[in-house]
Amino acid sequence: MEEKRLRIVFMGTPEFAATCLETLLEGRHEVVGVVTAPDRESGRGRKISQSAVKKLAIERGLPVEQPVRLREEGFLARLREWNADLGVVVAFRMLPEVVWDMPKMGTVNLHGSLLPQFRGAAPIQRAIMAGAKESGATTFLLSHKIDTGDVLGKVRLDIGEDENAGSLHDRILESGKHLLASTVDEIADGKAEAEPQSGLAEGEKELLDAPKLFKEDRIIDWNRPTVELHNMIRGLSPYPGAITFLQDAPDAQIKILKAKISNNVALNAGELSTLDHKIIVGTSDGSIEIAIIQPAGKSAMKTEDYLRGHRDPIISFVS
Repeated sequence: MEEKRLRIVFMGTPEFAATCLETLLEGRHEVVGVVTAPDRESGRGRKISQSAVKKLAIERGLPVEQPVRLREEGFLARLREWNADLGVVVAFRMLPEVVWDMPKMGTVNLHGSLLPQFRGAAPIQRAIMAGAKESGATTFLLSHKIDTGDVLGKVRLDIGEDENAGSLHDRILESGKHLLASTVDEIADGKAEAEPQSGLAEGEKELLDAPKLFKEDRIIDWNRPTVELHNMIRGLSPYPGAITFLQDAPDAQIKILKAKISNNVALNAGELSTLDHKIIVGTSDGSIEIAIIQPAGKSAMKTEDYLRGHRDPIISFVS
């Protein structure tokens, strides 16, 4: 029997989404159209920047739509023209029902967590910040409330004790792109089994959300426990980065991109030790050794390089 070939509309914006689109293009299905974010100005020269998804779509000769508003009649008319069997969404904005319900078989989303855990815009960072030991990817059908639709497939990954968000992102992407492709094949073959998240939630002690990250989420409070701060730093690394401020320069933020737990020095919260070309910072119950630091306006560097270039002694961070 000939395998069914679906007509797919793909929606996404960043590199994560572009990698998934490329994987789908290697499969048996036809991507009939791509939806991505509008071009934007970036950099000092205010050059026009295209999304990673748009660049790939143009390279592959795919039609692209970049609506400012997803309810625009012109955009909706274009979607109807594409006559998709299935919508696929990866790292895109929230869709109105008129969009996600248009394809005959609905719309599938790939999410970077084990739903129903860590619903929201920052699942990878929030999982590490919360000290989770496990993460992964989930494919599910879009429904009225964000990240709550019936689950189609999952892949589970352990989180390393010192792993950061960048490493976990890459591993989730590698596993997730294959999960997405297999989910689409199962839908085409009539083998997909949708499981309500309400049933999955019953086995969880506590459901944690993954809301968008704001600056206040990134500011280090050195009065917190060591383990929490270690999780925060690695959960925000390499992007957008946990930030702190020197006591004598409270307006110049410093990013802490890598650290490790160090309980060898008795320090007050925020107090620094710079012996042996190391920076060790006191917490509420111990201390943390900083390994990679990024001063304002400079590139990330090893702690010893930072100390070598810092003429005045540094005493403490704002706590």
